[in-house]
Amino acid sequence: MRTSDSEPASEAGSPARRRGLIALAVVVLLAGAAWAFYWHGYARWRISTDNAYVGGNIVQLTAEIPGSVRAIHARETETVTVGQTLLELDPSDARIAMDAAVSDLANTVRQVRGTFVQVERLRAQVEVRDVELQRARADLSRRRSVAIGGAISAEEFAHAQESVKGLEAVLRASREDLNVALAQTEGTTPELHPLVLRAAARLRDAGLTLQRTTIASPVDGVVGRKGVQIGQRIAPGMPLMGIVPLDDIWVDANFKEVQLARMHIGQPARVQSDLYGSKLTFSGHVVGISPGTGAAFALLPPQNASGNWIKIVQRVPVRIALDPGQVREHPLRVGLSMHVTIDVHDESGPVLTPPRPAEAATIAPRAAVDPSVEALIERIIAANSGRPTKKG
Repeated sequence: MRTSDSEPASEAGSPARRRGLIALAVVVLLAGAAWAFYWHGYARWRISTDNAYVGGNIVQLTAEIPGSVRAIHARETETVTVGQTLLELDPSDARIAMDAAVSDLANTVRQVRGTFVQVERLRAQVEVRDVELQRARADLSRRRSVAIGGAISAEEFAHAQESVKGLEAVLRASREDLNVALAQTEGTTPELHPLVLRAAARLRDAGLTLQRTTIASPVDGVVGRKGVQIGQRIAPGMPLMGIVPLDDIWVDANFKEVQLARMHIGQPARVQSDLYGSKLTFSGHVVGISPGTGAAFALLPPQNASGNWIKIVQRVPVRIALDPGQVREHPLRVGLSMHVTIDVHDESGPVLTPPRPAEAATIAPRAAVDPSVEALIERIIAANSGRPTKKG
């Protein structure tokens, strides 16, 4: 009785089991087909890594002159603009040097002015000596004509000859003095004399030193690190602050060496940050592939010429440039973790970055000429050279 009851149950369960197996097979086939479609249509053209980090320039603010810190106008995390005053040094020493340079320039102008006046005096002296020599020569000629007849003594004639020789020597000395003065003034003016130009250069240097007691931000950015305190004595080249321009950042993605075969410059990239999550995707493109692995540029490169060796897949840094508009709207921070996916459909780009003009990140240059110092130099030269000072 039990045997007859189990046989219909097994016969009834067999079609259901077959239908289940068929359904499972269909699901597996559909999943396989979907995966194959996904792989051939999308996945095999995408290379991704989560070993990526935000990179950027860290502009080190350093001192160009020694001094004591008198005031600090910026702190960590504060946004600063180019030209904004960040630190002030004690300007006392620089002002003393500036005053000394002003006095030195005025004194030099007066000395040079005296040299030009001396040239005219020596010219007049040469003319006087020449006239005296001509008079002595004429007197000697007359005495020679009468000395033949014995009208004058031989001693008087000898004195006349000695007088001519003495005046000739004096004239030669005067001409040499004139040549020396001309060598110092010829081809120039008191305003353009080399000594005046050198004194003016020293004044410009003193003005630049005084200007450097105020340290301004060379870029727009955020203060990331401050390593100086009020009252601290600093030396030239000492790092004071680190400023990060957040509008000039990129992503360094470290891809495995087996992922680089189809990677080329210019390929588009999608970048997601752990800061904003998957709700925000940054657009970018490949701008460069490192010429070596990260291990090759390490402080202590690995040495594999040993008895025991284990192969480790190396990673190569790839630089991704981001859309500046997105970065301005959604700021990133240097060092943040990123997830990078590169579309390798287009392999027409180069593997190596093509050469271009060397225009890396720059900072705002300091003015080559300070108008106030130039105006001061002009006034000093005018006041001490005897010419009228320009108004205004």
